[in-house]
Amino acid sequence: MERSAVNPVTWSLEMGFNQGEVVSGQTRTLFISGQTSMSVDGRPEHDGDIAAQLALAADNLEAVLGEADMSLANLVRLNVYTTDVDDLFTHYGVLAGRLGAAGVSPTTTMLGVTRLAIPGQLVELEGTAVA
Repeated sequence: MERSAVNPVTWSLEMGFNQGEVVSGQTRTLFISGQTSMSVDGRPEHDGDIAAQLALAADNLEAVLGEADMSLANLVRLNVYTTDVDDLFTHYGVLAGRLGAAGVSPTTTMLGVTRLAIPGQLVELEGTAVA
């Protein structure tokens, strides 16, 4: 797989994401359902703690990637849903650090929503990965 960043402007690079990415020579594409801070047995974790929820949602995202023999380095698209954009920005380094360590700047959209499917959940991560 070959990835080429498309950035007609550069401000997004400072925030850790590309405006677009061209992926060529792909062999497999993984579409990842929204991952939240759910335990392995399906219980919501870390009620009211957006930083801890973001960390567990990222763990769960990585678990799906790993099960498909991929990693964060394969992530080309990331959608971030949150019930509190301001609070999420305060703790976004939890996710940005992982993406940076993986050497990846996936195209990203962050959306503020009134609620997520599971009451008490504050953040959800949805992605697309290519290998």
